[in-house]
Amino acid sequence: MKIWLSVVVIALVTAAIRFLPFLIFGGGRKTPKIIEKLGRTLPYAIMGMLVVYCLKEVHFTAVSGFLPQLLACLMVGVLYVWKRNTLISIVAGTVCYMLLVQLVF
Repeated sequence: MKIWLSVVVIALVTAAIRFLPFLIFGGGRKTPKIIEKLGRTLPYAIMGMLVVYCLKEVHFTAVSGFLPQLLACLMVGVLYVWKRNTLISIVAGTVCYMLLVQLVF
């Protein structure tokens, strides 16, 4: 019973979080400037935090400790500049990293 109650509460909270912006800013009301600014700046900040999180445990004591990450990051950057597609660059970088770790290093 507790599990079902937990699932219901989580579902309701998730739905509320997703519908709340439409209820607050809907109806033709103008979106506040601070919300617009956050909408422009937060995606870049979050991506930066994810890069730091992913690379926080890189060890420079051995080539196998940093070279796969470096090559995968370079691939992500080059593909993004070339194709301007975030999904393609992230998937290709992940595949590159996994292949390097599993087959090369």
